[in-house]
Amino acid sequence: MAHSDNLVIAGREFSSRLMVGTGKYASNEETARALEASGAQIITVAVRRVNLDRSKESLLDCIDLKKYTLLPNTAGCYTAEDAIRTCRLAREAGMSDFVKLEVLGDEKTLFPDNEELLKAAKVLVKEGFTVLPYTSDDPIMCKKLEDIGCAAVMPLGAPIGSGLGIRNPYNIRIILETVKVPVIVDAGVGTASDAAFAMELGCHGVLMNTAIAGARNPVAMAEAMNLAVRAGRVAYLAGRIPRKLYATASSPLEGLLE
Repeated sequence: MAHSDNLVIAGREFSSRLMVGTGKYASNEETARALEASGAQIITVAVRRVNLDRSKESLLDCIDLKKYTLLPNTAGCYTAEDAIRTCRLAREAGMSDFVKLEVLGDEKTLFPDNEELLKAAKVLVKEGFTVLPYTSDDPIMCKKLEDIGCAAVMPLGAPIGSGLGIRNPYNIRIILETVKVPVIVDAGVGTASDAAFAMELGCHGVLMNTAIAGARNPVAMAEAMNLAVRAGRVAYLAGRIPRKLYATASSPLEGLLE
């Protein structure tokens, strides 16, 4: 794919449009193999679930930090204050100021608390963080997040870990028309076709974890997602034919000799 089609977030360019998480794998070795197969350049790490004391065994030991851009996330945070504190901890620990902001509102659904999310995002943007917020598929909220300075918006396709795929593609399309920052579908992807569909809608990228880590063969699924995101992007750029109710002959009848 052409260099000019790279994903650009806050001035940083990435040739891969697939972002992957590092949780739920059977081992650190499997994590490393899946990351390699995915072709991802941005990987998320849950700050509250990783050992930041590098003198002890840590997930970060199996990740080539020269190869990947870390995207610390605030998974497990339910208040703006907790999320802000977690981001500050990530920066102080030398992880990154490039953060995925999650503020959850409910333990059962893991839907975001958009009111708390907006509050946290305002503070973090002012403190110089590059903020990528996980939010609901609400065009109004996505616009508000863009307006306060978030570098991208990450609407959910479906509940985290559900594997349901994009439940409301119409909202995603409206979000794409509403904001100018990159739109990254986050949560709900279950298989390669879901990832390709997100990209065919015009999304700028896809973030996933469970769809890969929870597969019977995570490394093979990582490769499938890699291919799906790339194929979906190329298909979007190519421009699909319009849907029609009736057939259109592949070989036109005009000009045939009688």
